[in-house]
Amino acid sequence: MRVPFYDLKRYNAQFETVFKEAFNRFLDSGYYILGKELAQFEQEFADYCGVKHCIGVGNGLDALRLVLEGYKKLGKLHSGDEVLVASNTFIATILAIEQAGLTPKLVECNEASFNFDLDALSRAISNQTKAIMPVHLYGSLSNMEAINELAENQQLLVIEDAAQAHGATDRAGNKAGALGHAAGFSFYPTKNLGCLGDGGAVTTNDDQLAEVVRMLRNYGASKKYVNDYVGINSRLDEVQAAILRTKLPSLDADNAKRREIARLYDQQIQNPKLIKPIINAEDQVFHLYVVRVQDRAAFMAAMEVAGVGTLIHYPIAPHKQKALAELNHFNFPVAEALHDQVVSLPISPAMTQEEIDYVINTVNAY
Repeated sequence: MRVPFYDLKRYNAQFETVFKEAFNRFLDSGYYILGKELAQFEQEFADYCGVKHCIGVGNGLDALRLVLEGYKKLGKLHSGDEVLVASNTFIATILAIEQAGLTPKLVECNEASFNFDLDALSRAISNQTKAIMPVHLYGSLSNMEAINELAENQQLLVIEDAAQAHGATDRAGNKAGALGHAAGFSFYPTKNLGCLGDGGAVTTNDDQLAEVVRMLRNYGASKKYVNDYVGINSRLDEVQAAILRTKLPSLDADNAKRREIARLYDQQIQNPKLIKPIINAEDQVFHLYVVRVQDRAAFMAAMEVAGVGTLIHYPIAPHKQKALAELNHFNFPVAEALHDQVVSLPISPAMTQEEIDYVINTVNAY
Protein backbone atom coordinates (compact mmCIF):
# COMPACT_ATOMS: atom_id res chain seq x y z
CA MET A 1 0.00 0.00 0.00
CA ARG A 2 1.04 3.61 -0.43
CA VAL A 3 0.44 6.42 2.03
CA PRO A 4 1.16 9.82 0.48
CA PHE A 5 2.71 12.45 2.67
CA TYR A 6 -0.37 14.63 2.24
CA ASP A 7 -3.17 13.92 -0.23
CA LEU A 8 -4.52 17.44 -0.59
CA LYS A 9 -6.88 16.49 -3.42
CA ARG A 10 -8.51 13.81 -1.27
CA TYR A 11 -8.81 16.15 1.70
CA ASN A 12 -10.40 18.93 -0.37
CA ALA A 13 -12.80 16.53 -2.11
CA GLN A 14 -15.13 16.64 0.91
CA PHE A 15 -15.64 20.36 0.29
CA GLU A 16 -16.26 20.10 -3.45
CA THR A 17 -19.97 20.91 -3.28
CA VAL A 18 -19.59 23.86 -0.93
CA PHE A 19 -16.57 25.11 -2.91
CA LYS A 20 -18.74 25.30 -6.01
CA GLU A 21 -21.50 27.02 -4.05
CA ALA A 22 -18.97 29.52 -2.69
CA PHE A 23 -17.57 30.18 -6.16
CA ASN A 24 -21.04 30.71 -7.62
CA ARG A 25 -21.86 33.06 -4.77
CA PHE A 26 -18.69 35.01 -5.54
CA LEU A 27 -19.40 35.04 -9.27
CA ASP A 28 -22.97 36.22 -8.80
CA SER A 29 -21.92 39.00 -6.43
CA GLY A 30 -19.91 40.98 -8.96
CA TYR A 31 -17.33 41.82 -6.26
CA TYR A 32 -13.84 40.57 -7.08
CA ILE A 33 -11.45 42.38 -4.73
CA LEU A 34 -12.02 43.73 -1.19
CA GLY A 35 -15.65 42.66 -1.31
CA LYS A 36 -18.20 41.03 0.96
CA GLU A 37 -16.62 37.57 1.10
CA LEU A 38 -13.37 39.01 2.42
CA ALA A 39 -15.12 41.27 4.92
CA GLN A 40 -17.16 38.34 6.24
CA PHE A 41 -14.16 36.03 6.45
CA GLU A 42 -12.17 38.68 8.27
CA GLN A 43 -14.92 38.99 10.87
CA GLU A 44 -15.34 35.23 11.19
CA PHE A 45 -11.63 34.53 11.56
CA ALA A 46 -11.21 37.40 14.04
CA ASP A 47 -14.04 35.93 16.11
CA TYR A 48 -12.49 32.48 15.87
CA CYS A 49 -9.08 33.71 17.05
CA GLY A 50 -10.63 35.92 19.74
CA VAL A 51 -9.29 39.25 18.44
CA LYS A 52 -10.83 42.51 17.31
CA HIS A 53 -9.26 42.64 13.87
CA CYS A 54 -8.35 40.34 11.00
CA ILE A 55 -6.91 41.80 7.80
CA GLY A 56 -6.73 39.44 4.83
CA VAL A 57 -3.54 39.73 2.77
CA GLY A 58 -1.82 37.99 -0.11
CA ASN A 59 0.25 35.43 1.82
CA GLY A 60 1.88 34.66 5.15
CA LEU A 61 5.15 36.42 4.32
CA ASP A 62 3.29 39.64 3.55
CA ALA A 63 1.27 39.26 6.75
CA LEU A 64 4.41 39.37 8.90
CA ARG A 65 6.03 42.07 6.81
CA LEU A 66 2.95 44.29 6.95
CA VAL A 67 2.78 44.03 10.74
CA LEU A 68 6.38 45.19 10.95
CA GLU A 69 5.83 47.94 8.37
CA GLY A 70 2.73 49.02 10.26
CA TYR A 71 4.64 49.37 13.51
CA LYS A 72 7.26 51.42 11.68
CA LYS A 73 4.56 53.80 10.44
CA LEU A 74 3.29 54.09 14.01
CA GLY A 75 6.80 54.89 15.29
CA LYS A 76 7.08 51.76 17.41
CA LEU A 77 9.80 50.29 15.18
CA HIS A 78 12.54 52.01 13.20
CA SER A 79 14.82 50.90 10.38
CA GLY A 80 17.60 48.67 11.67
CA ASP A 81 15.87 47.66 14.90
CA GLU A 82 16.51 44.08 15.97
CA VAL A 83 13.78 41.46 15.88
CA LEU A 84 14.56 38.24 17.74
CA VAL A 85 13.61 35.12 15.79
CA ALA A 86 14.30 31.38 16.16
CA SER A 87 17.27 29.99 14.24
CA ASN A 88 15.33 27.01 12.85
CA THR A 89 12.30 28.70 11.34
CA PHE A 90 11.26 28.68 7.69
CA ILE A 91 13.09 31.40 5.77
CA ALA A 92 9.90 33.45 5.21
CA THR A 93 9.96 34.60 8.84
CA ILE A 94 13.40 36.11 8.37
CA LEU A 95 12.62 37.50 4.92
CA ALA A 96 9.70 39.44 6.39
CA ILE A 97 12.02 41.10 8.90
CA GLU A 98 14.62 41.99 6.27
CA GLN A 99 12.06 43.23 3.76
CA ALA A 100 10.68 45.57 6.41
CA GLY A 101 14.13 47.13 6.81
CA LEU A 102 14.73 45.55 10.21
CA THR A 103 17.50 43.32 11.51
CA PRO A 104 16.80 39.65 12.22
CA LYS A 105 18.72 38.46 15.27
CA LEU A 106 18.67 34.69 15.33
CA VAL A 107 18.27 32.84 18.62
CA GLU A 108 19.11 29.20 19.31
CA CYS A 109 16.15 26.83 19.53
CA ASN A 110 15.17 24.16 22.02
CA GLU A 111 15.70 20.68 20.58
CA ALA A 112 12.69 19.22 22.39
CA SER A 113 10.06 21.86 21.59
CA PHE A 114 11.51 23.10 18.26
CA ASN A 115 10.75 26.64 19.51
CA PHE A 116 12.86 29.28 21.29
CA ASP A 117 15.46 28.32 23.87
CA LEU A 118 14.16 30.76 26.49
CA ASP A 119 17.54 31.24 28.18
CA ALA A 120 19.13 32.04 24.84
CA LEU A 121 16.24 34.39 24.06
CA SER A 122 16.79 36.32 27.27
CA ARG A 123 20.54 36.59 26.63
CA ALA A 124 19.97 37.81 23.06
CA ILE A 125 18.19 41.01 24.07
CA SER A 126 20.26 44.13 23.44
CA ASN A 127 19.65 47.87 23.36
CA GLN A 128 18.77 47.51 19.67
CA THR A 129 16.13 44.81 20.27
CA LYS A 130 12.60 46.11 19.81
CA ALA A 131 10.52 43.00 19.02
CA ILE A 132 10.31 39.24 19.47
CA MET A 133 8.83 37.06 16.74
CA PRO A 134 8.01 33.62 18.20
CA VAL A 135 7.26 30.94 15.61
CA HIS A 136 4.72 28.26 16.52
CA LEU A 137 6.70 25.78 14.47
CA TYR A 138 4.98 22.62 13.23
CA GLY A 139 1.76 23.71 14.98
CA SER A 140 3.15 23.77 18.53
CA LEU A 141 2.74 26.98 20.50
CA SER A 142 5.82 28.74 21.75
CA ASN A 143 5.92 29.39 25.50
CA MET A 144 3.97 32.62 25.14
CA GLU A 145 3.53 33.18 28.85
CA ALA A 146 7.30 33.34 29.36
CA ILE A 147 7.88 35.29 26.15
CA ASN A 148 5.24 37.89 26.96
CA GLU A 149 6.59 38.32 30.48
CA LEU A 150 10.09 38.86 29.11
CA ALA A 151 8.79 41.26 26.45
CA GLU A 152 6.77 43.26 28.96
CA ASN A 153 9.77 43.66 31.25
CA GLN A 154 11.90 44.85 28.32
CA GLN A 155 9.12 46.86 26.60
CA LEU A 156 9.30 44.79 23.42
CA LEU A 157 6.67 44.03 20.80
CA VAL A 158 5.58 40.40 20.39
CA ILE A 159 4.56 39.35 16.87
CA GLU A 160 3.49 35.74 16.38
CA ASP A 161 4.38 33.78 13.29
CA ALA A 162 1.24 31.64 13.44
CA ALA A 163 1.52 30.31 9.88
CA GLN A 164 1.38 26.70 11.11
CA ALA A 165 -0.78 27.08 14.21
CA HIS A 166 -4.38 27.79 13.17
CA GLY A 167 -6.56 26.86 16.15
CA ALA A 168 -3.79 26.09 18.64
CA THR A 169 -4.98 27.09 22.11
CA ASP A 170 -3.06 27.83 25.31
CA ARG A 171 -4.03 26.63 28.80
CA ALA A 172 -6.14 29.73 29.36
CA GLY A 173 -8.16 29.08 26.20
CA ASN A 174 -6.54 31.81 24.10
CA LYS A 175 -5.82 30.95 20.48
CA ALA A 176 -2.80 31.52 18.30
CA GLY A 177 -3.21 34.92 16.74
CA ALA A 178 -4.32 36.45 20.04
CA LEU A 179 -1.20 35.73 22.11
CA GLY A 180 0.93 38.76 21.25
CA HIS A 181 0.53 42.30 19.95
CA ALA A 182 -0.17 40.96 16.45
CA ALA A 183 0.19 37.81 14.38
CA GLY A 184 0.70 36.68 10.81
CA PHE A 185 -1.08 33.66 9.32
CA SER A 186 -0.58 31.79 6.07
CA PHE A 187 -3.43 30.05 4.25
CA TYR A 188 -1.18 28.12 1.87
CA PRO A 189 -3.19 25.11 0.62
CA THR A 190 -1.56 22.53 2.93
CA LYS A 191 -1.98 24.56 6.12
CA ASN A 192 -4.46 23.43 8.79
CA LEU A 193 -6.72 26.12 7.32
CA GLY A 194 -5.74 26.43 3.69
CA CYS A 195 -7.24 28.06 0.63
CA LEU A 196 -6.82 27.00 -3.01
CA GLY A 197 -3.88 29.29 -3.70
CA ASP A 198 -1.86 31.80 -1.73
CA GLY A 199 -3.42 33.73 1.12
CA GLY A 200 -2.67 35.16 4.53
CA ALA A 201 -3.96 37.36 7.31
CA VAL A 202 -2.92 39.67 10.12
CA THR A 203 -4.72 39.42 13.46
CA THR A 204 -4.49 41.98 16.24
CA ASN A 205 -6.34 43.83 19.00
CA ASP A 206 -4.42 47.03 18.16
CA ASP A 207 -6.87 49.42 16.49
CA GLN A 208 -4.14 51.69 15.13
CA LEU A 209 -2.11 48.86 13.69
CA ALA A 210 -5.18 47.34 12.04
CA GLU A 211 -6.01 50.65 10.38
CA VAL A 212 -2.48 51.09 9.04
CA VAL A 213 -2.17 47.48 7.80
CA ARG A 214 -5.49 47.78 5.96
CA MET A 215 -4.04 50.76 4.11
CA LEU A 216 -0.61 49.25 3.52
CA ARG A 217 -2.04 46.10 1.90
CA ASN A 218 -3.88 48.29 -0.64
CA TYR A 219 -1.20 50.66 -1.95
CA GLY A 220 -1.27 52.67 1.29
CA ALA A 221 -4.69 54.08 0.44
CA SER A 222 -7.05 55.45 3.08
CA LYS A 223 -9.74 55.65 0.40
CA LYS A 224 -9.74 55.18 -3.34
CA TYR A 225 -6.93 57.13 -5.00
CA VAL A 226 -5.97 58.79 -1.69
CA ASN A 227 -2.66 57.34 -0.54
CA ASP A 228 -1.41 58.06 2.96
CA TYR A 229 1.54 55.64 2.85
CA VAL A 230 3.85 53.93 0.40
CA GLY A 231 2.06 50.59 0.49
CA ILE A 232 2.02 47.36 -1.49
CA ASN A 233 -0.59 45.31 -3.32
CA SER A 234 -1.30 42.34 -1.04
CA ARG A 235 -5.00 41.60 -0.75
CA LEU A 236 -6.68 38.28 0.03
CA ASP A 237 -8.96 37.90 -2.96
CA GLU A 238 -12.67 37.20 -2.82
CA VAL A 239 -12.45 33.63 -4.16
CA GLN A 240 -9.92 32.55 -1.53
CA ALA A 241 -11.88 34.29 1.21
CA ALA A 242 -15.01 32.41 0.13
CA ILE A 243 -13.10 29.11 0.15
CA LEU A 244 -11.71 29.81 3.62
CA ARG A 245 -15.18 30.61 4.92
CA THR A 246 -16.39 27.16 3.86
CA LYS A 247 -13.46 25.42 5.60
CA LEU A 248 -13.24 27.40 8.84
CA PRO A 249 -16.15 25.57 10.55
CA SER A 250 -14.27 22.27 10.10
CA LEU A 251 -10.96 23.49 11.53
CA ASP A 252 -11.44 22.35 15.12
CA ALA A 253 -12.58 18.88 14.08
CA ASP A 254 -9.66 18.60 11.66
CA ASN A 255 -7.23 19.64 14.39
CA ALA A 256 -8.74 17.05 16.71
CA LYS A 257 -8.10 14.37 14.06
CA ARG A 258 -4.50 15.54 13.71
CA ARG A 259 -4.03 15.32 17.49
CA GLU A 260 -5.50 11.82 17.52
CA ILE A 261 -3.09 10.65 14.81
CA ALA A 262 -0.21 12.21 16.75
CA ARG A 263 -1.36 10.42 19.91
CA LEU A 264 -1.42 7.09 18.09
CA TYR A 265 2.03 7.71 16.65
CA ASP A 266 3.32 8.65 20.09
CA GLN A 267 1.85 5.56 21.76
CA GLN A 268 2.52 2.97 19.08
CA ILE A 269 5.72 3.96 17.30
CA GLN A 270 8.38 2.15 19.25
CA ASN A 271 11.66 2.40 17.39
CA PRO A 272 14.83 3.50 19.22
CA LYS A 273 16.23 4.92 15.98
CA LEU A 274 13.64 7.73 16.14
CA ILE A 275 13.14 10.59 18.56
CA LYS A 276 9.46 11.49 18.69
CA PRO A 277 8.13 15.02 19.36
CA ILE A 278 6.77 16.07 22.73
CA ILE A 279 3.01 15.62 22.90
CA ASN A 280 1.07 18.26 24.80
CA ALA A 281 -2.65 18.98 24.66
CA GLU A 282 -4.62 21.72 22.92
CA ASP A 283 -1.55 23.90 22.34
CA GLN A 284 -0.52 21.62 19.47
CA VAL A 285 -2.45 21.29 16.24
CA PHE A 286 0.15 19.16 14.45
CA HIS A 287 0.48 20.93 11.17
CA LEU A 288 3.38 18.50 10.95
CA TYR A 289 4.44 15.44 12.94
CA VAL A 290 8.22 15.68 13.00
CA VAL A 291 10.59 12.98 14.22
CA ARG A 292 14.37 13.01 14.38
CA VAL A 293 16.53 10.29 12.81
CA GLN A 294 20.32 10.14 12.82
CA ASP A 295 20.60 8.52 9.38
CA ARG A 296 17.82 10.47 7.74
CA ALA A 297 18.63 9.54 4.15
CA ALA A 298 18.50 5.81 4.88
CA PHE A 299 15.25 6.17 6.82
CA MET A 300 13.56 8.17 4.07
CA ALA A 301 14.76 5.73 1.42
CA ALA A 302 13.28 2.83 3.38
CA MET A 303 9.99 4.67 3.79
CA GLU A 304 9.90 5.39 0.06
CA VAL A 305 10.41 1.73 -0.78
CA ALA A 306 7.62 0.79 1.64
CA GLY A 307 5.27 3.41 0.18
CA VAL A 308 5.21 5.89 3.07
CA GLY A 309 5.64 9.51 1.99
CA THR A 310 7.98 11.72 4.03
CA LEU A 311 9.32 15.27 3.70
CA ILE A 312 11.95 17.41 5.39
CA HIS A 313 10.90 20.62 7.15
CA TYR A 314 13.50 22.04 6.62
CA PRO A 315 16.75 20.68 5.13
CA ILE A 316 18.88 23.84 5.41
CA ALA A 317 19.04 26.16 8.41
CA PRO A 318 18.22 29.77 7.47
CA HIS A 319 21.64 31.06 8.48
CA LYS A 320 23.22 28.58 6.07
CA GLN A 321 21.14 29.66 3.07
CA LYS A 322 22.88 31.41 0.17
CA ALA A 323 20.13 34.04 0.18
CA LEU A 324 21.10 35.06 3.71
CA ALA A 325 24.85 35.25 3.16
CA GLU A 326 25.18 37.92 5.83
CA LEU A 327 24.17 35.29 8.40
CA ASN A 328 26.35 32.44 7.11
CA HIS A 329 29.09 33.00 9.68
CA PHE A 330 26.79 32.26 12.63
CA ASN A 331 26.72 28.88 14.35
CA PHE A 332 23.63 27.44 16.02
CA PRO A 333 24.53 23.83 16.84
CA VAL A 334 21.08 22.75 18.00
CA ALA A 335 19.32 24.22 14.98
CA GLU A 336 21.92 22.77 12.62
CA ALA A 337 21.56 19.31 14.17
CA LEU A 338 17.78 19.49 13.85
CA HIS A 339 17.98 20.49 10.20
CA ASP A 340 20.17 17.43 9.61
CA GLN A 341 17.80 15.04 11.39
CA VAL A 342 14.15 16.12 11.12
CA VAL A 343 11.69 14.09 9.05
CA SER A 344 7.96 14.72 8.76
CA LEU A 345 5.61 11.72 8.74
CA PRO A 346 2.16 11.74 7.09
CA ILE A 347 -0.51 13.44 9.18
CA SER A 348 -3.78 14.53 7.63
CA PRO A 349 -7.45 14.65 8.69
CA ALA A 350 -8.17 12.62 5.54
CA MET A 351 -6.02 9.63 6.57
CA THR A 352 -7.78 6.32 7.15
CA GLN A 353 -7.12 4.08 10.16
CA GLU A 354 -5.55 1.56 7.79
CA GLU A 355 -3.10 4.21 6.58
CA ILE A 356 -2.26 5.31 10.12
CA ASP A 357 -1.60 1.70 11.15
CA TYR A 358 0.53 1.15 8.07
CA VAL A 359 2.72 4.15 8.85
CA ILE A 360 3.18 2.97 12.43
CA ASN A 361 4.03 -0.60 11.41
CA THR A 362 6.39 0.54 8.65
CA VAL A 363 8.27 2.91 10.95
CA ASN A 364 8.53 0.23 13.64
CA ALA A 365 9.90 -2.23 11.11
CA TYR A 366 12.73 0.11 10.09
